[in-house]
Amino acid sequence: MLKHRVITALVLLAGLLAAVFLLSQPLWLALIGLVCAAAAWEWGGLCRWSSAGKAVFSAVCASACLAIGLLTGLDGSGARPLLALPYGAAALFWLLLVPLWLRQHWTLRSHAAAVGIGLLVLVPCALAMAHLRMLDPWALLGAMALVWIADIAAYFTGRAFGRHKLAPAISPGKTWEGAGGALAGVLVFGVGVALFVGSRGVSTIPLPLLMVVLAVLTAISIEGDLFESLLKRQAGIKDSGRILPGHGGILDRIDSLTSTLPVVGLIALWPLF
Repeated sequence: MLKHRVITALVLLAGLLAAVFLLSQPLWLALIGLVCAAAAWEWGGLCRWSSAGKAVFSAVCASACLAIGLLTGLDGSGARPLLALPYGAAALFWLLLVPLWLRQHWTLRSHAAAVGIGLLVLVPCALAMAHLRMLDPWALLGAMALVWIADIAAYFTGRAFGRHKLAPAISPGKTWEGAGGALAGVLVFGVGVALFVGSRGVSTIPLPLLMVVLAVLTAISIEGDLFESLLKRQAGIKDSGRILPGHGGILDRIDSLTSTLPVVGLIALWPLF
């Protein structure tokens, strides 16, 4: 299993780097639309939809991603403030609604709610991937690295020091100690990058504010992981899919990105206002 996980991770990383640095912006947007469609198919599996229902939802998500992307200039013509609408809706969802959702263990009982929440989870994340890459490929990779570092630091810290369960009814393996490790790892990474960038004459936000932002992003990334874990537990499945050997499905790989990237995208829009 570990061998498969490592091989798959290396292949995914190589493919991501090639796509990020070699594709034109319109092709990157199209690729993100396809990834969004694949994730939407898995979302339909979490909601126990039929194959026809999953296919329709996949088409809707991909179309929404491409249409909003073109409307807001993510084909390379320049990001527009209108992006704040999907980003803002996603940020409110993750900051205000999801904490209650996790506490109350709500379920996606109605079809309309499942569709609406699915669009809110998947489409803003896809738009942010297109947006951040258009600003600077390193901006996208840096945001993704923040999430990966949080996940890795939480795993190893939790295994070494974990004693107090974070959400035992949702994900028994996660601990408060692991969450603390995630925060420490993200702070070290984020502050280190800020100091490196600042040393090259590029302005950055004040260090205290940066640390607050990094703490919020860490918390939101953990929420994204827990949210998908709750939905999988309620659906009675271990992984969202089988497309990635050793890793499960696409949703299993982007769960924390769905919560974090729209907030990063919203922050990146600040100069336009």
